[in-house]
Amino acid sequence: MLKEHDIVVLAQDYPSHGLRAGDIGAIVHVYPGAKAYEVEVVTFSGKTAALVTLDPEQVRAVASNEIAHARELAT
Repeated sequence: MLKEHDIVVLAQDYPSHGLRAGDIGAIVHVYPGAKAYEVEVVTFSGKTAALVTLDPEQVRAVASNEIAHARELAT
């Protein structure tokens, strides 16, 4: 089960927030029963790009054999 402060990967695009599947965020809140997660996605400068509430199937844990990828934030 995912917990607060875990790094997660988005499983799908969220165009309304400028996010794409594969973007990385951090869980900042776990709702009771882990029915949803509040996930914050930040730029490398530390600016919050999005704060979204996601269901468990919309995020996954980062795998140990993955690397990060940088891209410009869609607006």
